[in-house]
Amino acid sequence: MLKASELRDLDSSELANHLTETKTELFNLRFQLATGQLENFSRISQLKRDIARIETVISERKIAAGNQG
Repeated sequence: MLKASELRDLDSSELANHLTETKTELFNLRFQLATGQLENFSRISQLKRDIARIETVISERKIAAGNQG
């Protein structure tokens, strides 16, 4: 689980890459849940929180870029 401060230190391409990886992992875990193979149920909620954190940082950057221009 990443902290928001750690995410703010990443550049935009790294953030987008991390978001894609996290969403892919969440998709795979949901697939395991549907087939009854999932062992760590708490990982799903952790990934959801990570996705929300990443999207929040991306939104903050868009807002900051809009205010500068």
